[in-house]
Amino acid sequence: MVSAHVLDWLLDSDPALRWQVERDLAHEPQQIWDATRAQVATQGFGKQLLAVQDPDGQWAGGAYFPADGLDPIADEPDKGGQPFTATTWSLNALREWGVDAAALGDTAQRLAENSRWEYEDLPYWDGEVDCCINAWTVANGLWLGVDMDPLADWFAEHQLADGGWNCEWVEGSTHSSFHSTLNSLGGLLTHEVVTGGTPRTREARRRGEEYLLERHLTRRLSTGEPVGPWLSTFAYPLRWRYSALRAADYFRNVALNDGSPPDPRISEAIALVRAARQPDGTWLQGTPQPGRTWFDVDAPPGHPSKWLTLYGTRVLDWWDAATAGGMATLSR
Repeated sequence: MVSAHVLDWLLDSDPALRWQVERDLAHEPQQIWDATRAQVATQGFGKQLLAVQDPDGQWAGGAYFPADGLDPIADEPDKGGQPFTATTWSLNALREWGVDAAALGDTAQRLAENSRWEYEDLPYWDGEVDCCINAWTVANGLWLGVDMDPLADWFAEHQLADGGWNCEWVEGSTHSSFHSTLNSLGGLLTHEVVTGGTPRTREARRRGEEYLLERHLTRRLSTGEPVGPWLSTFAYPLRWRYSALRAADYFRNVALNDGSPPDPRISEAIALVRAARQPDGTWLQGTPQPGRTWFDVDAPPGHPSKWLTLYGTRVLDWWDAATAGGMATLSR
């Protein structure tokens, strides 16, 4: 459980974070955190990001990349950089911060009329070929009241034989990616929460979850080795990169939605989250993915991160409460 000192520190924050602390850690009545959540569109991060929206409904003039071109760091692939100012990234942030869709007015219609993907000039709400992009588009469209059933069904059509997804399938990849699979699952879970899903999309979600679970969220199936150094690299904003923290938080959301106990195969990811907790109960900010942003929303690398502390604490609280201290059996 979070200490009183850490809780006070977390509550002294932007409304985008504070309402989630009130709900998930302080366990305040809904009218309390609802009132704080209502402030996100008019104060702090939410207000700042809404203020830089273009008249045509976009941000930075583009769907996934800003209209003025790629960030220079994107020309250095080893650094993995890209700009995070365009429409999709801005919508992701506003949705994740809890902004009421009404604050965006007719944004959905303006995007339908004015925004096209950089890939083959495809219409915005139709999605494109990248499963991570399509997953965010499903979630953002549902939030803004768009019928996203056709794009949700796209995931069932493009699920790979091993049960997951890979954004490079169009280049011929036949093995799934941890990153792509987790992002795809996020879109499918959102679709199911909002609409109930369809038999095809619900089955696709469960197959995708099994892809990660049979690898214990952390290991290659072929060798049993840890899947990558990014597994325990925790940094906010979370963006597209997979981590044990992001995966554990996803499966927490699954359990809350499905009314199911945590799968014991999550325990290795939980151990990595627990190991990153500092003696004072905080988590330190890692190195965020490089690229242009509108403004900073968290601490510098190496400093205590309020966002990561929220995510880490609620994941461990959920796990420990559900498994009597986290000592779940590994049998199933």
